[in-house]
Amino acid sequence: MSGLAPSEDDLIAAARGGDAAAFEAIVRLHGPAMRRVARAITGDDALADDAWQDAFVAAHRALAGYRGQGSLRAWLLAIVRNAARKLLRERSGHDDEPEVFTLGLAAGWGEASPEDVAVASRDRAQLWAALDRLEPDDRELLVLRDLEGQSGDEVAAALGIALSAMKSRLHRARLRLLAALTHPGGPR
Repeated sequence: MSGLAPSEDDLIAAARGGDAAAFEAIVRLHGPAMRRVARAITGDDALADDAWQDAFVAAHRALAGYRGQGSLRAWLLAIVRNAARKLLRERSGHDDEPEVFTLGLAAGWGEASPEDVAVASRDRAQLWAALDRLEPDDRELLVLRDLEGQSGDEVAAALGIALSAMKSRLHRARLRLLAALTHPGGPR
C-alpha cells in the first residue's frame, strides 16, 4: 500500500499539519484549474498569476477551516474566483447586458450552426482570444461550467445565484463566445 499515491483527504490532513510537500501536491493537483479560472475572470495573464498566488496564500491560511463540505476543488475555485474578482474590481467595470435576440444575431443565427463554428474554432489560441473579448463574468461562467466541467448546481452555488439564473447567464455567455468566435473583429 505504501506505493499508492495519498488520497486527497490524506493530503488535506497532512497540509493542515504543516506538511509543505502535501500542500505542494494540492497545488499541483488543483493549480492548473485555478489558474484557468483566474485567467478567465481577469482576461490578463499577469493579473491571473497574481490572483492565483493570492488564492493559494489564502487557501493555505484557511485550510484549517475547510470542513469538507463539497469538494476541495470547488472550495479552491471559490477562493481563486474571489481573489481574481477582487483584483479585477480594482481595474474595470461592466457594460449593460444586451438582449438575447441581439446576442443571437451577433452569434450568427441563420448562418453556420454552433457545432460547425465550434469545430472550426478548435485552436486554443483562437478560443482564448475569443474568451478574452468577453466580460469577466462570462469568462468565469464558461470556464467553470464548460472547461472545468463543474455541474450546473456547483456553478450556481459558487456564483451565489439560482440554477435558473445560472442557466440563463450561461446561455448568454455561450452566445457571446460564439459571436466572438464567428466575428473576431466585431464589437463585444
